Amino acid sequence: MPGLLFIVLLISLLANGTYVATAWDDEEFFKNCSPSRCSKHGPEVRFPFRLATQPPPCGAPGMQLSCSGQDTILYHPVLGSCKVTAIFYKDLVINISPPIDTSPHCPLQILISANLSTDVYKPQKLDVASLVGCSRDSIPIDLYGIVGPVACLVNKDIQFWYLVNPNAYMSVLPLDCMVFSKEIPIPYTSQIHHSYFIRKKVDNTATFEYRASRSISIGETAFSWYSSNITSVCQQCEEEGQKCGFDSQRDQAFCKRHGMKVIPIAASSVAAFVALSLMVATTLYLSLKSRYHEEINRKVEMFLKAYSTSKPTRYTFPEVRKIARRFKDKLGQGGFGSVYKGELPNGVPVAVKMLEGSVGEGEEFINEVATIGLIHHTNIVHLLGFCSEGTRRALIYEFMPNDSLEKYIFTHISNISRQLLAPNKMIDIALGIARGMEYLHQGCNQRILHFDIKPHNILLDYNFNPKISDFGLAKLCARDQSIVTLTAARGTMGYIAPELYCRNFGGVSYKSDVYSFGMLVLEMVSGRRNTDPSVESQNEVYLPEWIYEKITTEQEWELTLEMTAEEKEKMRQLTIVALWCIQWNPKNRPSMTKVVNMLTGRLQNLQIPPKPFVSSENRPMPQNRANT
Repeated sequence: MPGLLFIVLLISLLANGTYVATAWDDEEFFKNCSPSRCSKHGPEVRFPFRLATQPPPCGAPGMQLSCSGQDTILYHPVLGSCKVTAIFYKDLVINISPPIDTSPHCPLQILISANLSTDVYKPQKLDVASLVGCSRDSIPIDLYGIVGPVACLVNKDIQFWYLVNPNAYMSVLPLDCMVFSKEIPIPYTSQIHHSYFIRKKVDNTATFEYRASRSISIGETAFSWYSSNITSVCQQCEEEGQKCGFDSQRDQAFCKRHGMKVIPIAASSVAAFVALSLMVATTLYLSLKSRYHEEINRKVEMFLKAYSTSKPTRYTFPEVRKIARRFKDKLGQGGFGSVYKGELPNGVPVAVKMLEGSVGEGEEFINEVATIGLIHHTNIVHLLGFCSEGTRRALIYEFMPNDSLEKYIFTHISNISRQLLAPNKMIDIALGIARGMEYLHQGCNQRILHFDIKPHNILLDYNFNPKISDFGLAKLCARDQSIVTLTAARGTMGYIAPELYCRNFGGVSYKSDVYSFGMLVLEMVSGRRNTDPSVESQNEVYLPEWIYEKITTEQEWELTLEMTAEEKEKMRQLTIVALWCIQWNPKNRPSMTKVVNMLTGRLQNLQIPPKPFVSSENRPMPQNRANT
C-alpha cells in the first residue's frame, strides 16, 4: 500500500509539473476562450464546446465545432458533417441536422436503424417520439401529437408510419396500430410544452408537431453530451447563471461568478490532489452508475419546475425523515414502495410513501404528483407534499386511520368484523367511489384514467368515507378522447378489463375503470375474492358467474350479515349496478355519471343486464396479463 501511494504521488507530481508549464490562470481562460458564433443568429459556442480556430484547452475532448459559412458544424462519425441548430447548455443537449445534399432518401431511417452513440454523445431521451406503425388503417392527420405518415419508411407488413408524442396520450388509433419504438429522439426545446398543467403559449417551433416534422423531413435530431469532471459542474454553473471554464492544471471544471474572481471547484494542494487520485476508481464507478439516474432525475426535475406553482409542498429528504419519525411506524407495503405514519410540523398526521425500486424512469412519481397533486375532491386522497432528491422520492398524503377497504371486505386477512359493512354503508362507500371516479373522468381539465381501482387502493377516513388512492398507473387524456393507447396491459389481475389484454373486446377507455369498479362492488357485496377460473383452481366458480346466477334465480345471499327485506333489496340492486359495469363489451357499460345516477335514483327500476361474461366452462385463457 505505501508503494502504491508513492507511485500515485509521483504520477500526480509529474502530471502537476507538466500542467504548470502550460496551464492558464483561471481568469486567462475566459480571455482566451471567449464565447463565439459562426453567424449573428447561430448558436453560441462556449465551453465545453470550442471552435476549431480556438486553442484545444478551450473545449472538452471530442467537442470541437467548426464554421462553414454561416453554419456551425459538428462532425459525427455516422451522420457526417452536421449543422448545429441549437445548444442547450443547462440541459446538456445539442440539436443537429445532417447536410441535405448527403442525407439518405429517407432521413428518418438512419435515426431509427443506426447506432448513433459515441464516447461523448448519446441520443437524448428528454424529448422523444414514439414510432407507431399501422398495417391497414391510416390515422387522421389532424389529431394532436401525431405526425405523418412517413412515406419513405417501407415495410411489407406496415403500410403507415407515424411519429407520436408519448407524453400527449394518443387519441383514437385503429386497432391494427402498434408502437415499435418509444425513444426516437427529436429536436429538443427548453420550453416545457409537454406539461399538461402549464397553460402558457409556446412558439410554433417548440410544438411537438413542428419538431417531429423536421426529424421526418431533414433528419434533425438531438444528442446529450457527457464528459468526465465537466458535465455535472458545468450544468450547475449554467443553472446558477454563470459561465463554465476549465483548469487544466487541476483537470477540473469551475464556475466564474459574477463580480468576483474565478472560484475554482477543486482543491489546489498536492495532498488533496493525491487523495483525489486515490478516489478516481471509486468515483468512475459511481459516475457510470449514476449517469442513468441523472437522466431520470433531470426528467423529474423538469416536471417539478413546471409544477412549482401548485399547492403541495416540496420537502427535503431530511425533512421527510423527520416527518416520518425516522421511518419507525410502518403502515404497509404497496406496489411501488413502503408507507409510514408521520406528522407534519403543525401536528397534522400524514402517511409517507417512500418509492422504492422505481421503474419507468420516474413515471409512477410523476403520475402521482401530476394527477392528485392538482385536484381536490372529497373522495380522492389529498396529496400534501412530496420529495425528490436524487433517487430518493417520497409522497406525503393525508392520513387515513381506517386503512383500506380491503380489510373490511375480506375479514380473513384481518381481525375486523364484516358487520361494519352494513348494506347502507356499502351503498355509501360505492357511491363515494363512484363520485370520485366521475370527477376523475369528467370533472378535471383532462380526463384521468386510474387503471388500478381495487379495494386495496380505496382508503377510509375517520367517518368511513372512501378515498381513491395510488395513481402510479394513471394516464391522462383529453376529455373528449374516447380511446387511449397502451403498449401493455396495466392494473391488477382480476380487476383488469378484457380490452386491456385483448383488443378484440374493444378500445381502452374510461370504461376500463368502470369494469374495475364493478368487480370491486361484487367483492364488497359478496365478501369473496374475484377468482378467475383460468388463473386459479378450475373447481372454483368464477365470482361474477356465481353472483349472476343468484340474481337471476332470486336466491338468498349466503352471507353472515343479518339484513331486513329492504336491505336485501338494496344489496340486490347494488349488485345489478355492478353487473352492468362488468359487461365485457365496453360500449354496454355505463359511464360513472350514470352509475352515480343509478345509485342515487330509483334503484328498483333497474333491469338485470345480459350475462356479462363467457361461461367458465368455455372461456378462453387471456394471452397477455399484467399484475402489479
